[in-house]
Amino acid sequence: MAQIAGPDRARGIEAVTLAEAAGSEQARTLTPALVEALWSSGLMQYMNPREAGGSEPAMAELIDTWLEMARQDGSFGWIGIANLPSACFAAAYMSEEGFAEVFTANDNRVTLGGQFFPNGMGQAVEGGYRVSGAWQFGSGTGHSEYVCAGFLPMDGEEMRMGDGGMPAMTVAVVPRSEVEFTDGWHVQGLKGTGSYNYELKDVFVPEHRTYPLLSRKPQRGGTLYNFGVMALTGAGHAAWALGVSRSAIDDVVALAKEKVRMGEESSVANKLTFQRDLAHHEAMWRAAYQLVQHSYTEKEQQLAAGAELTPAMRADMRIAATFATEASREIVQFAHLAAGTSAIREGSRLERSFRDMYTGTQHAFISEKTYTEAAKFMLGLIEDSPAL
Repeated sequence: MAQIAGPDRARGIEAVTLAEAAGSEQARTLTPALVEALWSSGLMQYMNPREAGGSEPAMAELIDTWLEMARQDGSFGWIGIANLPSACFAAAYMSEEGFAEVFTANDNRVTLGGQFFPNGMGQAVEGGYRVSGAWQFGSGTGHSEYVCAGFLPMDGEEMRMGDGGMPAMTVAVVPRSEVEFTDGWHVQGLKGTGSYNYELKDVFVPEHRTYPLLSRKPQRGGTLYNFGVMALTGAGHAAWALGVSRSAIDDVVALAKEKVRMGEESSVANKLTFQRDLAHHEAMWRAAYQLVQHSYTEKEQQLAAGAELTPAMRADMRIAATFATEASREIVQFAHLAAGTSAIREGSRLERSFRDMYTGTQHAFISEKTYTEAAKFMLGLIEDSPAL
């Protein structure tokens, strides 16, 4: 039987996504019905290595899958770039013992979410670490059985160092029952993502339930996992932004054919300024989409041929992701203004897309630092950057 492609899996549950969007916003986390739809469609484990029940998708398909999820609803799409990667990273990079405990013992039906930035400290002890810290914006933790938490390993009073003189940044995979949630998710947009704050207080995490944050050497799985956490996270942000902006264009086109604004004699669709701006922003979307697909699929081919992921390759992908996000923000602003009062009414996807986009673009991962670090590399001012 032919494997169902990721975008088709997403389209197969669109009715559930749209029906549950308001409920997820009200609950501030995905509704149980939508979480179950993610599992029944195969999306929740789709990005995993095959040993963890996944599909190990090609990069082009993965980008289109994330895009389709975000086109349906911003919060649903954000869960796609939070829970799916969180599970795939743990499944690909953890040791055999950790994989067996988290995935095999749960028949691969396990959801992970959280924050990977090393906001915690882990004191090395026999068999693992005693981890303490506080993390914000733990996307997808509202329905996750395991929570990921980035930390810095400590050997006594000394911070453990990794390659290139950088701290050995590490990710802990912690059962939900050992995590103290402090919530804090009262926000403008992406309300349905359950991106809660949480803390660990001297929690023992065995070595086998940790993995290096910047690893690009998977314990299982193929080429996809040679990208590593940073590059795959960038691809997710790009695809999410493109999905939300795609929905904004589609919705404003449908609206423009019917809407007659106060004082006008014909529909918005007949205004020359709208026609010009629509074509311009459609071209902007297509250019950003093609840039992202080209940047990532080109690197995928190189990795499949045995190449190592170089700083130049990483900079190229991060520039593409940040550009796609900034272009999408401009597109959504155009659609919001063109739609007039229709875009301010609760329940409208145009209204949600505006709030979601301006929330999502606040993420540090696609901030201007990406551009400046890439530019420093292009100018020969630096040889590498952890920001890339």
